[in-house]
Amino acid sequence: MISLRFQPSTTAGVLSASVNCAGFIKRCGSTKPGRVGRFVTMAMAASPLEICVKASITTPNKLGDCPFCQRVLLTLEEKHVPYDMKMVDLSNKPEWFLKISPEGKVPVVKFDEKWVPDSDVITQALEEKYPEPPLATPPEKASVGSKIFSTFIGFLKSKDSGDGTEQVLLDELSTFNDYIKENGPFINGEKISAADLSLAPKLYHMKIASGHYKNWSVPVSLPFVKSYMENVFSRESFTNTRAETEDVIAGWRPKVMG
Repeated sequence: MISLRFQPSTTAGVLSASVNCAGFIKRCGSTKPGRVGRFVTMAMAASPLEICVKASITTPNKLGDCPFCQRVLLTLEEKHVPYDMKMVDLSNKPEWFLKISPEGKVPVVKFDEKWVPDSDVITQALEEKYPEPPLATPPEKASVGSKIFSTFIGFLKSKDSGDGTEQVLLDELSTFNDYIKENGPFINGEKISAADLSLAPKLYHMKIASGHYKNWSVPVSLPFVKSYMENVFSRESFTNTRAETEDVIAGWRPKVMG
């Protein structure tokens, strides 16, 4: 098991990394006087949350390609909550992991000595436990873009270019494009929210996998989808938690080739 400890940056700045004698990697961001808010101070004072995530299958000691793990990590990063990331080889699940996650699924997070699975449950718990900054998406906006991922999977797995799966994906992206045009730059307006943190990792997978396996990309006729992706992919929280391109490609290979 590889265990990595992260301290999300509290302000914009250059990240540094150091390895201590316990084998943890600690990431710290630069801070400036007066820039650290009350919620950051409270989160930093707490013990790091333990989270089990998928390990990379291409690069040792790297995060794997699970979009649901990244969703939780994005939430931790955006809320400035320190965490210990435990890498799990899902192709050879260790006994200690199966004891805390009998179904063998990630992510799982330890809250008050209890291991909690499911990214929906985990992110809701994080919102309740660390309410600042608020990331909850209003119910009427929470499902925006929610059909994109399933239509992308249908298109990616299709072996018939004329079966309409590409058009179904384009229709969903077009709907999202129009929504962001009128309501953006994020799903809940000016500030990022939980809905963005759920959708962004899936769009990242769509970009990499469809480009590799289908030689396909979001068309220029959908500029607000493209700008949305650029906005979320460039956030520090996203670059800190994204999977390697090679892992995303390898992760989708069985589904595409099978």
